[in-house]
Amino acid sequence: MFNNKKRNETELGFGSKNYNQSVRFLNKDGSVNIKRSAGNFFQSFDTFHWLVNLKWTHFLALVLVTYVVANTLFAVIYFCIGVDKFGGLPNLCSFDNFMNLFFFSAQTLTTVGYGHIYPMHSMVSSIAAIESMVGLMGFAIITGILYGRFSKPNAYLQYSNNAVIAPYQDITGFMFRIANKKQNELIEIDCKITIAINNPENKRRDFLGLELERDKINFLPFSWTIVHPINENSPMYGFTEQYLIDNDAEFIISIRAINETFFQTVYSRTSYKSPEIVWQAKFLPLNQVRQKNGSISINLNEIHALQKI
Repeated sequence: MFNNKKRNETELGFGSKNYNQSVRFLNKDGSVNIKRSAGNFFQSFDTFHWLVNLKWTHFLALVLVTYVVANTLFAVIYFCIGVDKFGGLPNLCSFDNFMNLFFFSAQTLTTVGYGHIYPMHSMVSSIAAIESMVGLMGFAIITGILYGRFSKPNAYLQYSNNAVIAPYQDITGFMFRIANKKQNELIEIDCKITIAINNPENKRRDFLGLELERDKINFLPFSWTIVHPINENSPMYGFTEQYLIDNDAEFIISIRAINETFFQTVYSRTSYKSPEIVWQAKFLPLNQVRQKNGSISINLNEIHALQKI
């Protein structure tokens, strides 16, 4: 099938190895589906990158757990030193004393220091001084990570769950839809599509660039249906649904835009595997509703709506 095709090879850095089994280079969220190992976990693990890209719920849960664990650890140390080394600590049961030391630790870690419990021994004072330093450094690190998370510009694109191959003008076309999930504006949006597919003739994997009907738009106020016309010049000309499945085809999508809020270039990626491509279907138009103030609203959930032809 490759003999009569105009080859437009694209180098994405994934190599040309044929794995003889189904692989996926890009996850649906755009992350590269390759795990790099340097022999030592700490050499290949990037803590800052992991914390900046962690989900907000997971990040906040991690901060809360770390805060509780740190205060519990210092409370245990204070308790082991002895409650008699503290002033202002009422004569209560062991559990109540431990809880009072836990909150004393929280006040020391955050440098609040209410003062109703205070150290009366040099060892306690030394531990409290160390805890204050740990608290200052810890909150400085968290502040930097929060700044990195808030200041990081993103594209926040909504991709259709499926791509389609359907009649397009007098031929067929490979299509999918995107839309901006946020209320900010993306400008100067351009798209590139590469198909990664096993070549049965040389037993290697080819990466072929697909020319688009329109590869750039100025704004993205609604949705954009991105189309690759499958004509005689297309690397996909003559491909069938079974051929894409048998040769483990993956459509790699790369989109670049300018985030108008930050005036910075942002990138978004995703991919479609053969089972995620619907043949002989078309996208249904998004319902555009005029509001009383003259604005127009759309429901991005409709971006996935298909109709079989």
